[in-house]
Amino acid sequence: MATQLDLQEQEQLDALKAFWNQQGNLITWTLVLVLGAFAAWNGWQWWQRDQAQKSASMFEELDRAAQAGDADKTGRVFADMKERFPRTAFTQQAGLAAAKAQAAKGQTDAAKASLTWVVENAVEDEIRTVARLRLAGLQADAKQYEEALKTLADAKSEGFDALVSDRRGDILMAQGKKDEARGAYQAAWKGMGERIDYRRLVEAKLTALGFPPEAPATAASGAGK
Repeated sequence: MATQLDLQEQEQLDALKAFWNQQGNLITWTLVLVLGAFAAWNGWQWWQRDQAQKSASMFEELDRAAQAGDADKTGRVFADMKERFPRTAFTQQAGLAAAKAQAAKGQTDAAKASLTWVVENAVEDEIRTVARLRLAGLQADAKQYEEALKTLADAKSEGFDALVSDRRGDILMAQGKKDEARGAYQAAWKGMGERIDYRRLVEAKLTALGFPPEAPATAASGAGK
């Protein structure tokens, strides 16, 4: 009986050896690839967390400088963040904060450069649209009206249509194109909810042009009496 069992074990061992000789190399490489991919994924996750933590720390430093009105330091920290952590959300937000501080100190060219970087590098479309709105405003202040309109042309993030139309109206008004500005303001007014306070400002702009938003409805009501 022992001899029979030994023979069966030997046959099983021989069969296992034959299988391993045929498939062992494939199995080994498959395990290497799977384990390598798993290690790479864990490494990528760790790297992402590390980048986010470091950029968050630098953003806090930038924000303190911005709150203190130190535009020069704000710009230096942002430059460092762009170089070290260009793809993190904190760096994209830092670009907006840096531009605001720079513009407040009259560093218009630096503010434009910061916003342009955000437009070209931000991952989220909403952030790019905010940067475009602010950049267009600076360009309009510098009487670069056509550039400002081109900047707004690609500001297409959902939910920002009314603000984009309002900014376009401001630029058109600055160019003396009152009829086109009125159309842009009307689109902005219609695109904003009744409870949004900013809508009152758009209404004031339309009223100043002689076209208060409620005027057509009032006229229609009077005609029916």
